[in-house]
Amino acid sequence: MARVALQAGLALLAFVCAAAPAMAQETVRSRQNLEYRLILEQPVETGRFIEVIDFFWYGCPYCDQLQPALEAWRKRKPADVALRRVPAILNDSWKPHARIYYTLESLNEAERLHLQVYHGYHVEKLHLSKPEVMVEWAVRHGIERQRWLDAYYSPEVDEKVGRARSLTRLYSVGGTPSLVVDGRYLTSGALAQSLEEMITVLDDLILLARRSRAAR
Repeated sequence: MARVALQAGLALLAFVCAAAPAMAQETVRSRQNLEYRLILEQPVETGRFIEVIDFFWYGCPYCDQLQPALEAWRKRKPADVALRRVPAILNDSWKPHARIYYTLESLNEAERLHLQVYHGYHVEKLHLSKPEVMVEWAVRHGIERQRWLDAYYSPEVDEKVGRARSLTRLYSVGGTPSLVVDGRYLTSGALAQSLEEMITVLDDLILLARRSRAAR
């Protein structure tokens, strides 16, 4: 029995010694009110997962430029983190772009075509706010015309667009791109000083959120 206890103690000591350097490396370098700011805490929709919200606008060139780095981060994100997207609506002219995203989401096509919408706006120079343009775009990308139209004009999408407007206000989003971590921490291109730095700050905010959850 004593031998078992000794072995268990040694194993624990070995774990602590091995973990200490890794924990020491987990230093939050980002500074509050400089690279990120606290917002009025909002409930998360991802339960036990740390929630990251990408507030975006398809017409934003900086959102478009952020996508490669954000997609690379998404592929390596920690297992306890979940990403969701919310199309920001800062004024009425942004509503049609939010409708596009929620139409794709309702058709289970958001993962396949989200980046293609950016390409359509910034490379193909399509007028995404025109429904007649978007239905032709959808058909070119393999979505049946009536299926797109039914989703595009559905009450479900109407409701989600209205909700996106409310979320933009609730999370104090003042511009895009903005990333909100666990309903508490917000960073943006303006705060982080560069799009590349946004990903570094994002990792720091996930660490803060993880520590905050552990302390509760």
